Amino acid sequence: MISRRGGGVAALWMAFVLATPGSACAATKAIPGDPLVVDSGSLAGTELASGVRAYLGVPFAAPPVRELRWRPPQPVTPWQGTYHADRTAPECIQALRAHDINHYFGEEATSEDCLYLNIWAPPRDANAAGVPVVVWIYGGGFTIGSASMANYSGEQLAKKGVVYVALAYRVGALGFLAHPDLSAESPQHASGNYGFLDQIAALQWIQRNIARFGGDPRNVTIMGQSAGSASVSVLQASPLSRGLFHRAVGMSGGALGANMGRARPLGVAEQWGRELQAILKAPSLAALRQLPADRILAMQGTTGRYGPLVDGWLLPEDPNAIFAAGKQNDVPILIGYTRDEGFDAFNQVMTLAEYRAQAERWGEHAADLLRLFPASTDAEARRGALDIARDATLGLQMRNWARAQTSSGKAPAYMYLFSRVHPYAPGVKFSDHDPATIGAYHTADVPYWLQTLDSLNLFRTTRNWTAYDRELATRMSDVIVSFARTGRPALSGVEWPAYRSNDERVVELGDSVRVIPLPDSAKIDFLAAHPPREPVVGEGARPRNRD
Repeated sequence: MISRRGGGVAALWMAFVLATPGSACAATKAIPGDPLVVDSGSLAGTELASGVRAYLGVPFAAPPVRELRWRPPQPVTPWQGTYHADRTAPECIQALRAHDINHYFGEEATSEDCLYLNIWAPPRDANAAGVPVVVWIYGGGFTIGSASMANYSGEQLAKKGVVYVALAYRVGALGFLAHPDLSAESPQHASGNYGFLDQIAALQWIQRNIARFGGDPRNVTIMGQSAGSASVSVLQASPLSRGLFHRAVGMSGGALGANMGRARPLGVAEQWGRELQAILKAPSLAALRQLPADRILAMQGTTGRYGPLVDGWLLPEDPNAIFAAGKQNDVPILIGYTRDEGFDAFNQVMTLAEYRAQAERWGEHAADLLRLFPASTDAEARRGALDIARDATLGLQMRNWARAQTSSGKAPAYMYLFSRVHPYAPGVKFSDHDPATIGAYHTADVPYWLQTLDSLNLFRTTRNWTAYDRELATRMSDVIVSFARTGRPALSGVEWPAYRSNDERVVELGDSVRVIPLPDSAKIDFLAAHPPREPVVGEGARPRNRD
């Protein structure tokens, strides 16, 4: 028997699942036929009451600690005996979330030792061939995020016939620090993209081992939201991930923007790394590797941003150039965004006066902006502000991605717009989220795609979900399963059109489900051609409607 670290995590996980109606592990038992043999040893999971098989906290790489800090992920050391994958592992070290925010799902242990997978597989059927594999990549601005959050559970999709894998990757400075000395010690002369290398190592582990869980390594769909979606676009652009996946789903984030989300030059990020080293008063790279991780975490926000870098290896060029040359991993994509999200300062606007003041950031084009997005009342200003914030950032990113794929690739692109406003419980309050004005916010669609609506009522009732919400979640999760199986999104009652630059139709998922023109396409053209004077909010900072 192999003992597991992090007993506190196990207790927290069981407290969560036992408190959740129909939860992943409300009743569990040993899986008949276990242990499985993966390339690092024997592995045993738990069978859930639904019949789904869960393998939680499965190591896919060596702990990236001490001399392995800021190095590409290394292989797992094989173990003797049976590894009991019956609890989640710590999340990669990060700031913890406040208890009164919208997306609070309980406490998790944090650690640098965090490169683990959670796997949910359908009930074992000796006669079944390999089933599609869906791999979830979490968001969080590349500074926070966890593979074990309740809203990312894979039980519901596994019940529908896929093997669902939630992977972990390093975040913040521990996952994305670039530094000249790190580049110098690298055989590829690259540094800073360690979080993406973690994602690739997880996908390589899946290729080697997922057949043991009933999954088909020749049919892998990667899927993510926010920074997870940007990760999907980076993986589609990177030559290092070629052949590791066959379809891609991106929700509200990409690396093909003109400003926000765009990959930065390695040299710029290396300078940020030097600045962080000076702030931490570490005389050398060796000294940086010996610092407690919490000291680095406390100071990581003082210099630069974290995210994709054009390092000459993982990203030989800017993703925009890679797609333009047709060098991307040419796979079908299903991508989109929500109606009321955005990372521009316009997202904060509530009044007509604030609206007009923000427009001045467009300088000589301010009047043109106000003509394109007219407003004469506070309510109209709020609506126009949300549209501008969305179209200037995520709308532009996701349309760029669809256009880039369809202009140089052979595989199709499909787009969606999510517009359903959650049915909040009367009087519910959050510190980061106003139910009265938030609309269809950033991440609002995730619990529908993954059919995890109840995760938002884990500790208190925040939503009064209706029969329609549950029906919409069923239909949207069915879309993911159909896309994973065939590369086409099948939606009952709706024929989903492929995106074309001269036929920009998308599926709206809201109070009704229908095909509509891509919202504001001409306005997106204007915003692409005329960016504001100041940068958009945070380029890695969190919007007001945070995920």
